Amino acid sequence: MRNNIILVGMMGTGKSTVGAVVAERSGYRLIDLDQRIEEEAGCTIPELFANQGESYFRDLESALLRKVLQEGEVVLATGGGAVLREENRSVMLENGWVAALTADLESILKRVGEDPNRPLLAGGARERLTVLLKERKHAYDFAHIKIDTSGKSPDTLASEILMHYRG
Repeated sequence: MRNNIILVGMMGTGKSTVGAVVAERSGYRLIDLDQRIEEEAGCTIPELFANQGESYFRDLESALLRKVLQEGEVVLATGGGAVLREENRSVMLENGWVAALTADLESILKRVGEDPNRPLLAGGARERLTVLLKERKHAYDFAHIKIDTSGKSPDTLASEILMHYRG
């Protein structure tokens, strides 16, 4: 197992925000998988979805996931759907320690609202998130630990993650 901390969870659970604090404290490099995808594709994720489709996006996501975890000593903030493929879950478990961040619907809505950069929320964030939370209820069960981020600060969450990672 490589020395990587992998943060998974639904969009809006704090992966990127908390990941930045975990990276700073651990001395690891933060990699935001969605940012890496946009750099590789040369366009935004909504553009990628619109022009190439979700399947193409998921293929690129899987390839980059495998690649960045080979670097070692990274805190990886994944996209919310990265866990949907069994191969991705296996790669994560083989190459790091996985923390699943969770949050209640209201907390997620406060964080992401009607963000136009989130194509899966098109057509009404509350309704789409309610469906996604139900569909992905067990998608994060493979993680080494689950942490509810609702009402907690990034500093508190980073401390909790690092306590378990180093513990």
